[in-house]
This record gives sequence, structure tokens and C-alpha cells, in this order.
Amino acid sequence: MAMTEVLLLKHAKSLGAEGDQVRVKAGYARNFLFPNEIAILLTKANKKQIEALQKAKAKREKLDLEQAQALLEKLSDVSLAIVVKTSENGKMFGAVTAKEISGHLEQKGLEIDRKKIHLDSPIKEVGRHKVSIKLHDTISFDLYFDVVSENPIN
Repeated sequence: MAMTEVLLLKHAKSLGAEGDQVRVKAGYARNFLFPNEIAILLTKANKKQIEALQKAKAKREKLDLEQAQALLEKLSDVSLAIVVKTSENGKMFGAVTAKEISGHLEQKGLEIDRKKIHLDSPIKEVGRHKVSIKLHDTISFDLYFDVVSENPIN
């Protein structure tokens, strides 16, 4: 197999982040990475570009960490109650998903991508629940919230 070293210009899901030097199959680089401007061939002439990408990556990571810490402070003050429709005996219609939790947090002024909310399975019961929110590689937060019935249970 012919392998080639490339410099990633953008984050590539299975390869790495921008500025990383990785070895990939020559055909993958030639047919996918280069045409989509995800990577360039690694040569001695690229050293300045490598340094610039690494500086940009460090700056972006620092900014991401600062934003995650600020969001963590805001999240610690949030109380969340999600109102759902239930039958007369208290059984929920449907389920509470990460998308719905994200929507309720957005209404409170906190923009959190639903993919960052870790839910083992959709919530199908009324009561107090916990979800883990991964704000950054090093920062996660456990959010406790209540799922309450729209109509009182007899």
C-alpha cells in the first residue's frame, strides 16, 4: 500500500484536527482529501503553513475552552422543568429527547448542540432525571431536570 504524509487544513473526523500531520493511503489523499481542500501534501515548503495552522488551532482551542467555562457557569444556575402530555394514569405520550432538552435550554438563553447532550435512552417517565452535557474535551456537566405532567395525576 502506498502511503503519503499530509497536513490537515480542516478537522477531519477520523484523522485529526487542523494542523495535524497524518499518514494516509495515497489514493484517499489524491481522490478525497486534496479535491475537498481538507489536506495538502506535506513538504518542506509547507513549514510556514504548518506553523500558522498550529497557532490558529491553539487560539481556537483556547477560545473554545473559555466559552465552555463561561457556559458551565451559566448552566450551574439553570433549573429546568419540561412539561409533557400524559394519560390519566400518568403514562407519558412520547419521550423527552436530547433535541427537546436542547430546545428548552435555548429558551433559557443557552445554546447547546443536541449532540453534546448525552442521553442513554429517551426519557419516558415523569420525575427527576439527569443528563450529562459535554461542553469541551475536559469539561462536562451533569444537568438535573424535572419532567412534569401537563395535567395533574389523580
